[in-house]
Formats: sequence, structure tokens, C-alpha cells
Amino acid sequence: MSDQITQAFGHPIERSEALSGDTPADRISLRDYPVEVEIGAFQQERGHRQRLRFNIVVEVRHDPGPLEDDVDRILSYDKVTEAIAAELAAERLNLLETLAERIAARILAEPMAQRAFIRIEKLDRGPGALGVEIVRARGDALPQLEEEQLKGIPHPLVVFLGAGAAASAHLPTWLDQLERAGRPVILTCGRGAVVPPQAPSAPVQRRIDLLAIEQAAWLLAARDRRCVVVNTRTEIDWAMKQRQLCLWAPSKIVLDAAGDRPDAVGDGTGLARWFAGQMQASGLLLIGAEAEAPEGVSLLKVSADTPVLPLP
Repeated sequence: MSDQITQAFGHPIERSEALSGDTPADRISLRDYPVEVEIGAFQQERGHRQRLRFNIVVEVRHDPGPLEDDVDRILSYDKVTEAIAAELAAERLNLLETLAERIAARILAEPMAQRAFIRIEKLDRGPGALGVEIVRARGDALPQLEEEQLKGIPHPLVVFLGAGAAASAHLPTWLDQLERAGRPVILTCGRGAVVPPQAPSAPVQRRIDLLAIEQAAWLLAARDRRCVVVNTRTEIDWAMKQRQLCLWAPSKIVLDAAGDRPDAVGDGTGLARWFAGQMQASGLLLIGAEAEAPEGVSLLKVSADTPVLPLP
């Protein structure tokens, strides 16, 4: 029992040693690595950074050949810290469990990595450290390489419907044209004709404006069944793979975004511009609205009374 307790509360390297059997594995380890990040499922954790502590052990494949002091012949410690940084930058997460799984998957994508022991602890949520610990072997955790990453990321056309476009009689005709285009299309919209209440706090106002846009999205969905409202990246990715139209409800993705994210929503055009950049869109089509395109994204603009879209 004492050995089990030691493994449970000791460094992950002790668990690695206990599970190695008669053939001890080669290992690299990262001890007590601190990072400050916004994470957590509770409302009081949003908008605040908190300290995380990482302890990671990676069992690596032994290379029988001479190392010749060549860094390319080993699994670099940088790959471990880079895996942490990459997953923290990818999106804002609610759960340490999700973060641990993704870090393990990224590490195990390295050819020399055989098994990963990962412990992540929150240091600011109570008097002690609250955390999770997982063990994943190469055959247990598939690398987080989606089919799109292997075949090439889809570059959708993002279409923004201004207030006049959302109410236009041309909407069904536009959707017909977009369906026939045979490419991934994501619809976005502004807050419509409704003027949302004004709040003195910028974060509160952003939430109100996001909700106003989502209300406008559901009104569009009521006009045409092809305007399927989606709010997660998983739903968007599925729709793109199926070449189905979808209509973006922005709250979750905006609030969960890591790093650069829009502080103000306004009429929604700036939000559509940001979203097109996040999705690595091939183009941004504005119907009845004005905005600039993000770098590397082609921009098309038409008025709300244009019946035929100039699709690229």
C-alpha cells in the first residue's frame, strides 16, 4: 500500500519506474514547470489567468546506435514544452483533463516517444494544488492529427450577412448559389435591426452583443432550414467536411479563444473578419456590409439588393 501511495503522490517518474517491469525505460522529464493561463469551466475563472504546474515524464525508444552528441537523434525537452505551449495557444479550455489528453497526444506523435505520464495542477483554486494525472501509451492516445491536417486544412468561404441582407428576399437564392459552389461555406451575421442594451462594462457589453448576434442567427435559421446554427469548432468542421452550409453563433468560440480575440463586437463585421482569419478562410464575402479582409484572405463585397453573388 505504501508503494501505491508513493506512486499516487510522488512525481510521475516514480509511476513510470513502477510500470517499467524488468526493462527500465529511457526517460526525459519536466519538473514543476509553471505557466499562467486562462482556463476553467466556472464563470469566475473566465477573464482571469491562473497558475498551472506541469510535471511530465516521457518514456522514449532506445536508439542502439551511437548518439554522436546529435540533438536530432533524441527527443528534445523542447518538444515537451512546445506541446504545452501549442495546446494552450490553440484555444481556451475548460478542463485540465482535455489539456492533458491533447498534450499527451502531441508528445506521442513524436517518433521516439513511447509513453507519456502527465500531471497538471491548478495552484490558485484552493489552499492546495488541484490536478489531474494521466498515463498514455503510443497505442492508447492517437496523435491529435485530424483528417484535415493530413490531407490539408479546408479553407472555407466566410459569408457575412449585414442587416439588410439578413432580411432580404434574395436570401434563398443566395443560399442556392452557395450550395452549388461545392466548397465549404460558413455563414455569419450581425445583430440585425435589434439595438441591444448598453452596459458600462466592456466585457459585459461584449457578452450582450454576442447574444444579440446569436438571436439574429436563430431568426435566420427560422427563415431557411439551411441556416443551421452551430457554436462549436467540431460542428463547423463536420459541416465543412459534409459541404453543408452552417451559420456561426459566435459566443463560445470568441469567449474560448486564446490570445488575440476581439474585445468589442459592434455590428459584427469586425467579428466576421477575425473569424475568417481564425478559420484560414480562402475568402470573405460581405453582403450589405463594409469591412477589411484579414491578411491572406480575399475580399468580395456586394450590396444587399444583388441577386447573383460573385463567387470566387
